[in-house]
Amino acid sequence: MARKPVELDFESVLTQLEAVVTKLESGDLPLEAALKEFEAGIKLAKQGQERLQQAEQRIQILLRKSDTAPLTDYSADE
Repeated sequence: MARKPVELDFESVLTQLEAVVTKLESGDLPLEAALKEFEAGIKLAKQGQERLQQAEQRIQILLRKSDTAPLTDYSADE
């Protein structure tokens, strides 16, 4: 029976991804272990991206419900 993937919150994803990067940057892993860590890192990065997209969608929905909060693109200059 296939297991359902565990849903992690964004902060947990980042923590685990940082651990993977640290392991890979150490350079001490054999090739197969490094490939497995890299694969895990890719999956975590995708989960993190999904969490960010979900958060963005929630924000857009909330802003649409408010007539006084127009949707505009974020600008770091402001």
